Amino acid sequence: MSNPFLEPSTLDYQLPPFASIREEHYLPAFDAGFAEHLADIDRITASGETPTFENTVVALERAGSTLDRVSSVFFSNSVSHATAAIQDLEQQVAPRLAEHEDNIKLNRALFGRLRQVPLDGLDEESVRLVEEYLRSFVRAGAELDDDAQATLRRLNSELSGLSTEFSQKLLKDTNDSALLLDSVEELDGLSADSISAAAGAASDAGHEGKYLLTLILPTAQPALESLTDRGVRRRLHEASVNRGARGTDADTLAIATRMATLRAERAALLGFDTYAAAATDNQTAPSLDAIMDRMRQLAAPAVRNARDEAAELEAEAGHPIEPWDWAFYAARVRKAKFDVDMDALRPYFELERVIHDGVFYAANRLYGLSFTERPDLVGYHPDVRVWEVFNEDGSGLGLFLGDYYTRDTKSGGAWMNSFVDQSTLEGTRAVVINNLNISKPGRGEPTLLSYDQVVTTFHEFGHALHGLFSDVTYPLFAGTSVPRDFVEYPSQVNEMWILWPEIVANYARHHETGEALPQEVIDRIHAAGAWGEGFETTAYLGATLLDLAWHSIPAGTVIEDPLAFEASALADAGVDFAPVPPRYRTSYFKHIFAGGYAASYYAYIWSEMLDADTVEWFKSSGGLTRENGDHFRRELLSRGNSIDPLEAFRRFRGRDADLHPLLVRRGLA
Repeated sequence: MSNPFLEPSTLDYQLPPFASIREEHYLPAFDAGFAEHLADIDRITASGETPTFENTVVALERAGSTLDRVSSVFFSNSVSHATAAIQDLEQQVAPRLAEHEDNIKLNRALFGRLRQVPLDGLDEESVRLVEEYLRSFVRAGAELDDDAQATLRRLNSELSGLSTEFSQKLLKDTNDSALLLDSVEELDGLSADSISAAAGAASDAGHEGKYLLTLILPTAQPALESLTDRGVRRRLHEASVNRGARGTDADTLAIATRMATLRAERAALLGFDTYAAAATDNQTAPSLDAIMDRMRQLAAPAVRNARDEAAELEAEAGHPIEPWDWAFYAARVRKAKFDVDMDALRPYFELERVIHDGVFYAANRLYGLSFTERPDLVGYHPDVRVWEVFNEDGSGLGLFLGDYYTRDTKSGGAWMNSFVDQSTLEGTRAVVINNLNISKPGRGEPTLLSYDQVVTTFHEFGHALHGLFSDVTYPLFAGTSVPRDFVEYPSQVNEMWILWPEIVANYARHHETGEALPQEVIDRIHAAGAWGEGFETTAYLGATLLDLAWHSIPAGTVIEDPLAFEASALADAGVDFAPVPPRYRTSYFKHIFAGGYAASYYAYIWSEMLDADTVEWFKSSGGLTRENGDHFRRELLSRGNSIDPLEAFRRFRGRDADLHPLLVRRGLA
């Protein structure tokens, strides 16, 4: 049987040939990919020619094409459609990939050639490419002696395996922790489509006639806003916060603790005091101290605002507010203060309209893009849809895939992945995908989104635009390959169009009557926007400061009780306000233990400073215009990491970012 990974795809834009890919193709393709990549490296290091940019750096960029093809598909499926076979393969492949990466980055001959490459006569992007490779090799341990490199290899291999184990156990326990209810009366307060989705989820899980409330990744579960039964709310909240810490074979706490201690050891080996210091050394933030100072500055006023909000909720409830009460009474207070019932908005947010008449329409108005669905091109699962994206002049820009519905094989949360990176060197254009976790409605019923899900849809498409608009020479710099504390910036900017007059009028229409969402309701949503930021900021900072605490332990630290460590970290940071738990607790903090955000969850609010300032620029410069969109695309979205991201921001904005718009947005001014 021919293996579809061994040659470039012949489909449009080199979309992976998912219809031909079988699970038995992956392991042979990885075997071939590892061997091919090492052979490519051997040719570079065995060359008798003097190192040049072309024969060393460009050759390194071109190396490993088979491994790139199989990795992009496999690791997308490992979070989007993690069948039992995929999970078994991931346990085999992940440590081997870590070892392989070490074989590249710790190759002394290759590192030696890179250091000899002359920079004279190279353009700005090419100079940056050489410098980035050198930095990445040093950070990977290329300058360590043999004994230290051997230790580093051991640590990297174990960490890779633990990350896979954390992800797989969390997926299992998230599925196992879903709340099964016997009667529809227990769902009082939920909308008809939500009840239908719960019935469908129960049926799919083999519980015909019952109702299953599945869990999303963050602590706060959407149904808590609507469920009238306080006991059911408590059970749902406790199911959420106890994931990975229930004393089952799917517990993750020991894994998280082991990973934190191994990361501390790895950081010390590389000359850093802590893993947090190592992880933030190559970000846009000037230093770890600067990050910690900023987070602490935000924490005190955020908690103060949260306490004020809690007092309002207690007055409404007539009893002390527990975590499972917050969303329910916040919805009531918001309705009383601003006459906004967020759950009542769902009929105006039907998925197809949100995608076509909202997300795509905004991209057309701002950037001139158009989208044509391609049913002839298939994804890795029947739910995946494919659109071809065109520039205003009709030229093809790339492919956008959407995988919107939840399933047992999909990780919680929402994210963007890339199957093909844009590169003029390779002659490739971007193929990107957005994953969400929307409950699938009953057969024949519309998919109605909550307002938060609308926000997520626009947010993730901001990442997709960052990938699609990439216009760089070298694959290393393509699209979202920017520092972690910059990558969320373009996606957060894209959220600004959700309630922009021309956009919301185009997509927010009642799915039965076609009636537009009334302007007075939109005005009330705007007015209510800042209320509740105490809760949101406190929950976010709780997770951020917990992340930094886990990754600020020195090498050799022994943590006997991870939950006690968590409680102490939140108290020490001043964000231990019981009614507002952190957005993620240790046991289900996938971002940092299986998602690349270790010591970097601060990135969201760090990026938001740039985002808030950019929103002010758009508003003061005429808003939704092609001129503004082209400027943002040309100076920032297209640049990837080909120039320093903050320099790209300065070229776009004309100056450094101003913190004040963020403080106003968060109610912290």
